[in-house]
Amino acid sequence: MNPEVIYLICAILLVVVAFIAWICSRYKKCPSDKIMVVYGSIGKNKDGTNRSAKCIHGGAEFVIPVFQSYSYLDLTPISIQVDLKNALSRQNIRIDVPSRFTVGISTEPGVMQNAAERLLGLQLSEIQELSKDIIFGQLRLIIATMDIEEINTDRDKFLAAVSSNVETELKKIGLRLINVNVTDISDESGYIAALGKEAAAKAINDAKKSVAEQDRDGSIGEANARMEQRIKVAEADSIAIQGENEAKMKIAMSDAALKEKEAEALKIATTAEKIQAAKALEEAYAAEQSAEVARRNKEQATLEADIIVRAEAKKKEMELEAEAEAEQMRRKAKGEADAIYAKMEAEARGVEEILKKQAAGFAEIVQSAGGDTNAALQLLIADKLEELMRVQVDAIKNIKIDKVTVWDSGAGNANGKTSTAGFLSGLMQSVPPLEELFSMAGLSLPEFLGKKKDSEPEKIEVTPSPEDIE
Repeated sequence: MNPEVIYLICAILLVVVAFIAWICSRYKKCPSDKIMVVYGSIGKNKDGTNRSAKCIHGGAEFVIPVFQSYSYLDLTPISIQVDLKNALSRQNIRIDVPSRFTVGISTEPGVMQNAAERLLGLQLSEIQELSKDIIFGQLRLIIATMDIEEINTDRDKFLAAVSSNVETELKKIGLRLINVNVTDISDESGYIAALGKEAAAKAINDAKKSVAEQDRDGSIGEANARMEQRIKVAEADSIAIQGENEAKMKIAMSDAALKEKEAEALKIATTAEKIQAAKALEEAYAAEQSAEVARRNKEQATLEADIIVRAEAKKKEMELEAEAEAEQMRRKAKGEADAIYAKMEAEARGVEEILKKQAAGFAEIVQSAGGDTNAALQLLIADKLEELMRVQVDAIKNIKIDKVTVWDSGAGNANGKTSTAGFLSGLMQSVPPLEELFSMAGLSLPEFLGKKKDSEPEKIEVTPSPEDIE
């Protein structure tokens, strides 16, 4: 066979295979999580108008080349945060209703067609904004037709109204409502918080009232039981008495004449009427007593409930005030303790520093004395000698003696001293000399300060005059 013919046949086969592959590539299958929208030359509707698009979900479609094209709509749920603020309720109270809506593209035939016409080609953010505008409007419309109490307490009714209205509007653009979640409802005026407090207080009062009513019903039931017992006993006595009277009447009627029988019958009728009247009065009195007891019990229960509520509120207020005062006292005490600690710590550091300086000074003095501690100590005392002398002088300078009275006979003692001389000598010796001060300190008086006299002190003779003796 001619090679050119072979080449031609191969080329034709190649073209045919490519064409078939191209044709097969135009057969598009739709994934389960998407809607395939075929647009272009689709055909006509039943009313004769041109069909805008053909929506396919869960199948496949052959897309005619040149005349048709296709695209996809994603069925993934879309979450939309709707923070509605200052929505006006039916009571003209503005409330905040933050909520979250979950929507998605609908797979219903008619709604799916709306999605193909209005959402095809839009980004996710654009679909969210479009849906949010619709939801905002419907939420405000629903809130305007309801009271706050209905919105807060009957959430099912509120969510049902929201779902119905929002679903209807979303279908117009090809979406369906999957879920609605209202996170919280609040208002700036505090009306909802006040409703919560009122409900709590009402529940407490109802519970207390129920207890009081149960106690009241028990008391009333006991009283009614006693009343019925008394009535039954009275009725039994009445029947017994009536039987006895009838027996006596029969005996009397057998022995009496016709007039006596008539008179007795009239008497019986009158007695029965009086008995019935007495019974009616007794029952009316018992009913009035029961009603009065019930009224008093109800008033007492109401009064007790009000007193308990006020007492509990006052108790809570006092507890809060006591806690605040205790916390203030704790903080004040802690502050004072910290201040005292800081002051004492500063004083301790000052004393420590003074002692360190004194120790360093004493060490230098000992070093200057050639290491002789006694000599150093004598130097320190010599440095303080003036102050010691001043202390001795200050000890007696302010002593004021206005008058001294001495009784002296003039006779001397074994040493030849009179009593007056002994008194003056003792007075002078009451001031310790400098050498004794050093001796009490365990030191010896330096020679440059003087020497101790070995001889007896000079005797002082005092001859009392008559004027000194009183």
